[in-house]
Amino acid sequence: MGFFDFGEAKDARDQVYNTDQVGEEHKSKFSHELIGGAAAFEAMHLWEKEQRKEGKTVSHGFAKEAIAAIAGAEADKLIETKGMDFVDRERAKHHAKEQAKELYERQYGGQDQYST
Repeated sequence: MGFFDFGEAKDARDQVYNTDQVGEEHKSKFSHELIGGAAAFEAMHLWEKEQRKEGKTVSHGFAKEAIAAIAGAEADKLIETKGMDFVDRERAKHHAKEQAKELYERQYGGQDQYST
């Protein structure tokens, strides 16, 4: 399973979130990797936005798990609008969580606590 770097994840998010796909003919357009990458990037974006607003110091361990949970929820939202079968749905959610952890590690991995 390949992981996207930050720029690729942003591109995946832009592609998936900016495409309004509904209907049977569009159901298989997006791979579970693309959905997972998009959800992971969106999770990072939402987390960082909220942390900046709150201005709190962030704990590395908690942040990583929270972002993975947000990524899973974002993947669920995307899956509902983009349509996927059960196997691809589970793969997309798993990939989103793992991708989110990977993006987080690349961005903040060397820091136990930090402020955004």
